[in-house]
Amino acid sequence: MTFGEQVVEFNSNLKYTGKLPTGFQVMNPFLDNPETFSVMTAFYKKFYNDHKERKFIIGINPSRHGAGVTGVPFTDTKRLESACGIIMESARTHEVSSVFIYDMIEALGGVEKFYSKFYINSPFPLAITRQTKNGVYLNANYYDDKELFSKVEDFMIDSLKKHISLGLDVSEVFVLGVKNATFLKKINDREKLFGNITVLEHPRYIQQYKSKEKELYIDKYLIALNKNS
Repeated sequence: MTFGEQVVEFNSNLKYTGKLPTGFQVMNPFLDNPETFSVMTAFYKKFYNDHKERKFIIGINPSRHGAGVTGVPFTDTKRLESACGIIMESARTHEVSSVFIYDMIEALGGVEKFYSKFYINSPFPLAITRQTKNGVYLNANYYDDKELFSKVEDFMIDSLKKHISLGLDVSEVFVLGVKNATFLKKINDREKLFGNITVLEHPRYIQQYKSKEKELYIDKYLIALNKNS
């Protein structure tokens, strides 16, 4: 199978059946919306229809407006259409992390060049939401709650091993988010999954708190990602 076909197979079998603390939910976009599976398949067929080895960029877990809808990491429906040329009819989303990622991808040389060299996914590859006091569900990170992390850790480790088996060069991986890196380093110390771990600020943090310095962060990404590519 091609790299892309392996990713599609991985996503088609994604299911979290473990327990969660009270107030948390897991969203599986591939079960929630039939079009998600079709646009995700189109994306991986378009950009990963080969057997190339790629570097691994590791996020936290999908947001409910990004991969939680499109099935493509750090990709909302706007960028899926404008940058990747794939239209999603049943949803229209804007996700702040997607804005930074695709500005960075453009600076690196565009989607075809970027996706030929890199694969993005997350240790927990499904969206997590948490209920607020008002009953509204908002994005949550796997590390936001100690009990949550303890319940999903084994699933995360298994998911990381499956990602690596797709044919990734993990001599150096790129982890997005300082806190994410702290948890992944602990996992890696025990499981020995990766070589060097290069930590980059998370796109949401940059867009939300450092937008005036965005070009500096894009440069930081390009220096790190171009080092061995």
